[in-house]
Amino acid sequence: MANPQRPKMPDADRHYALDDQIGFILRKVSQRHTAIFAAAFGNDLTAPQWATLAKLYETGPTSQNQLGRLVALDAATIKGVVDRLGTRGYIETSPDPDDARRVLVALTETGRKEAERGFPIAAAITEETMTPLDANQRAQVIALLKAIS
Repeated sequence: MANPQRPKMPDADRHYALDDQIGFILRKVSQRHTAIFAAAFGNDLTAPQWATLAKLYETGPTSQNQLGRLVALDAATIKGVVDRLGTRGYIETSPDPDDARRVLVALTETGRKEAERGFPIAAAITEETMTPLDANQRAQVIALLKAIS
């Protein structure tokens, strides 16, 4: 099998700087945000668990598959998150009465209270992540990231 050769950089791209690349910048921002999140929530909840609780609070009961799409998790990952949150008593699952192949996921009263406890924590995490920016820059960053997500 032949070794693939590294493509040659066009002359215009010879000044490629990793620090200016969107993927690298997003990864650094994500690492910073993840550290802030972990410090705020500690071992209470992971980011995917928090997103799941918050989205269920927002939408009400929904199918596990739809919930995964809403929080940007694949089917296997959302199943694990749902299982772990269910073990903790935050959510409950039941068969969908209209389609036995689907599983409905809903917050329990304990889960609703946990979500409500977490909202100010999550808001503080966002605030700390965005601290270097003024209000206008924050709105621009959110709008731009939504546009490319």
